[in-house]
Amino acid sequence: MAALEGLQLRSLVKKSGELELSLAKVTTPDPAPDEVVVRVEATPINPSDLGLLIGPADLSTAKVGGSKEMPIVTAKIPEGALRLVSARLDEAMPVGNEGAGVVIAAGSDPEAQALMGKTVAILGGAMYATYRTMKAKAVLPLPRGATAADGASCFVNPLTALAMVQTMRMEGHTALVHTAAASNLGQMLNRICIKDGVQLVNVVRSDEQTKILRDIGAKHIVDSSKPTFFEDLISALKETGATLAFDAIGGGKLGGQILAAMEIALNSKPGAYSRYGSSTHKQLYIYGRLSMEPTILTAAYGMAWGVGGFLLTPFLQKIGNAEAQKLRERVAAELKTTFASHYTKVLSLQEALNLDTINAYNRKTTGEKYLINPSL
Repeated sequence: MAALEGLQLRSLVKKSGELELSLAKVTTPDPAPDEVVVRVEATPINPSDLGLLIGPADLSTAKVGGSKEMPIVTAKIPEGALRLVSARLDEAMPVGNEGAGVVIAAGSDPEAQALMGKTVAILGGAMYATYRTMKAKAVLPLPRGATAADGASCFVNPLTALAMVQTMRMEGHTALVHTAAASNLGQMLNRICIKDGVQLVNVVRSDEQTKILRDIGAKHIVDSSKPTFFEDLISALKETGATLAFDAIGGGKLGGQILAAMEIALNSKPGAYSRYGSSTHKQLYIYGRLSMEPTILTAAYGMAWGVGGFLLTPFLQKIGNAEAQKLRERVAAELKTTFASHYTKVLSLQEALNLDTINAYNRKTTGEKYLINPSL
């Protein structure tokens, strides 16, 4: 086939302390025998993408230049934050963890040829681009009737939600807590837990978010904006017995409040008193870091507790290829039900570099999710 010309969104951190977002013209060569070329039609903006796209840049200093077709956004990076991204200085990096589209070219191998014309999902990076070349074995064919938008978010959020439940079982817990629970990921986690019979405590921040979860059948919902939040949380933990939490917020006192409430719930059981606190291990995993404030912990958790980070890729490596494939197959089978995603707005690559739009998706507002369609 003739070489394809397309665009790719790139993020560059300069040694001078400036972030530059731009579109680069990219030529896509013929695929190798075991490769396919996908025309990308849907790729989400996840919080994990924003870490690479924007990083520690101060968006209040952002300016846009270039042209309408090839915009360039620049913003200053605070001097103290530049060392956080020192490993990527002066390297223009493609962005976008996952996405979906149609196979428009395939190598000569039968496995690749079998994918021609099919809509597939990809987890491979560099997805904010018109075209993406991948190994045939690395793409996930979507079920008949599924669109690229249906499959765009079928890796990061669905697999993370499944990983949370799997971690609960592997570590010997029987129920779990989740913050930012009305997010797309949170809604998926609720549908998984309802289907699998797992008790889940949802932490939200508004009546609107409570309604979102009530409408999909969530049972245990506590609102951190209410004056009764801590007591409501304790009650939910007593009822469910949850001793594992996944915190998308990270900063502030919420994670510490959850651990403290777990300790109180455990100590409320008859005969549970010990001067050293409960001997039942309580675990808090921080996985989203929506807040970059310091994590505030107190001395109210007894002696059996832990705080750590949680990331999908190491988890998948830990369980191995066979188990990870089972999770992917479940996602594909339940793509339009358990793992359905909803989007606030669909953007072109150029629109993704509009300053107002950048500020909107960088707020990481619960319940809002943006989708890029590079083919627009």
